[in-house]
Amino acid sequence: MRIATFNINGIRARMPRLLEWLEETQPDVACLQEIKISDDLFPAAELEAVGYKAIWHGQKGFNGVAILSRGEAPVERRRGLPDDPDPTHSRYLEAEVGGVIVASIYLPNGNPVPGPKFDYKLAWFDRLIDHAANLLASEAPVVLAGDYNVIPTNTHDDTFSVRAMSADALLQPESQAAFRRLRHQGWTDAIRTRHPQGPVYTFWDYQAGAWARDAGFRIDHLMLSPTAADRLVDAQVDKPFRDREKASDHAPVWVRLS
Repeated sequence: MRIATFNINGIRARMPRLLEWLEETQPDVACLQEIKISDDLFPAAELEAVGYKAIWHGQKGFNGVAILSRGEAPVERRRGLPDDPDPTHSRYLEAEVGGVIVASIYLPNGNPVPGPKFDYKLAWFDRLIDHAANLLASEAPVVLAGDYNVIPTNTHDDTFSVRAMSADALLQPESQAAFRRLRHQGWTDAIRTRHPQGPVYTFWDYQAGAWARDAGFRIDHLMLSPTAADRLVDAQVDKPFRDREKASDHAPVWVRLS
């Protein structure tokens, strides 16, 4: 079972690239972030034409998450986090597919630092950690997939330049501490388990020739519950898709479970 996460950065703008990726790699489940579209305009028919059924939690122009499933439809469990600090933002969607609980997550960016946007990021992360604890208690196989907007470590393994990112909300000690709190509950970072050393990036900005220079960082994560981690076979980044015309600034990331 291949479960992927992909910040599509506008589903309408990237629809040709999304359809290419789905047809060429055929993930069983695809969690999308930043779909940036209202619920009534979501392109469900176009996705179904290539074999994917979908649920979505949209928002016009901003945010928005979706879960696609090849074959059977995802069974929605929750939209929005319990006690969400701002329920007007569409950032969390949870479903069951093939006996696995999957969440599509778009954590707040948090810039500028300090300020109310950074406070909101940390408050939202607190709610995610609380809900993740309940998911762990179920002992079900769970995959928390998405754009966490957190660079986990101050190393070249996770960012091209600690110095360049030092003032960014993605690399603040509080952001990293929240990510560690989540991981230390018992979640497995699929990419780092499969690639314990060396640079692995998932995002390259459109500015300053970041892609050409490989000036990226890792903010898209697949966190596995213990019963899901027991089934881990592989985890990779579909980096070549970032190089295509009018691509998202994120590359898809996936995990394969037995």
